[in-house]
Amino acid sequence: MKAGSVFLLLALLILTFNLPATYADARSGTGASMERKLRRIESNGASHHPDLAPTEFTESEINAYFAAGKMDLPAGVKSVRFQSEPGIVTGTAHVDFDQFRVGSGSLNPLLAVFTGVHEVVVSAHAHGVAGQGFVQVDSVTLDRIEIPRFILQLFVEKYVQPKYPEIGLSSRFALPDRIDWATVGRQNLTVGQK
Repeated sequence: MKAGSVFLLLALLILTFNLPATYADARSGTGASMERKLRRIESNGASHHPDLAPTEFTESEINAYFAAGKMDLPAGVKSVRFQSEPGIVTGTAHVDFDQFRVGSGSLNPLLAVFTGVHEVVVSAHAHGVAGQGFVQVDSVTLDRIEIPRFILQLFVEKYVQPKYPEIGLSSRFALPDRIDWATVGRQNLTVGQK
């Protein structure tokens, strides 16, 4: 299972990337609880009669998993942290845009803000229903300055979609492993399989 797909509801907040992450080697310690839950979801999804009991990931488990380096992040994306409240998830990361944009440039002066290293905070509404995940990016700030939506759209079209064509400021995607629904709660993400 691609962990990035399961957590697109959260991980999409790293500048709206659909992370093509894979599991790191199983290790004990930080992030191990989440890794066990991810493996359970994968095996449950492969079952002819999956267990319908929901699986809950806490904010601290998710943050520990990312801090332990168990997700492959796009080049330039560092120190990812998530916070959630009902229906809304906020992701904070340090992003080296020069490293992320390697190989693609732009003469558009509106995209000049996306250079150097910045603290990026993305807030989005997110949920899953009927096997589909939905993420609507509400706001993005760079170093506490909110970026206008039309500039975000330009950035996504120029730098994100060439690498991740299915991603936009509003995204819909199939949930993997027979996940039927996903709910972002206060400091947690709960998923149910069917």
